[in-house]
Amino acid sequence: MNAVIIISGGIDSVTLLHKLVKGNNSIEALSFDYGQRHVKEIEFAKYHCNLLGVNHQVVCLKNISHLISNSALTGNISVPDGHYKDESMKKTVVPNRNMIMLSIAIGYAENIGFDYVAIANHAGDHAIYPDCRTEFINALSIASSIGTYNSIKIYAPFSNISKKDIVYIGNSIGIDYTKTWSCYKGIEFQCGTCGTCVERLEALS
Repeated sequence: MNAVIIISGGIDSVTLLHKLVKGNNSIEALSFDYGQRHVKEIEFAKYHCNLLGVNHQVVCLKNISHLISNSALTGNISVPDGHYKDESMKKTVVPNRNMIMLSIAIGYAENIGFDYVAIANHAGDHAIYPDCRTEFINALSIASSIGTYNSIKIYAPFSNISKKDIVYIGNSIGIDYTKTWSCYKGIEFQCGTCGTCVERLEALS
């Protein structure tokens, strides 16, 4: 497989990166700076790409961040604490973020003659993030295949498993999860109380 992977620097995308590289696939990596308060996650994406010898590029979307600012990640809304099952976690949804990032990754894949774009959405995302749901990923994969000469498809192998399952995969191939970032608050140390931190702690326990 040759694939452009979208990597944030969190547990899920880092695990997918390692899994793909260890499978002897040809990989190019993209991270996105869309004005998120936790932009330091990209440092961890860079770390793992450098570790594995994967070409890594950062796409700057700051000039459109005001168009997707109705979110605790990109606007003047406080990041809520609690579990992803809480209704308040909808504040962390960045409008159509995956559609934007996947569209750019698909264009890049077409540009370099690749056949796949890889994304690490998982089952725990489905309840809160509409553009992480299997139906969305499958529909966009079909549209991408129709709309590109290379018939590019989206590879999303974690869609129906949990973050804990992902950690199990990562542990089996020796990933150091201390070199990943989950917290949405953009502070020096991961807070442990926001939705993504709570999910992280549950997965790693």
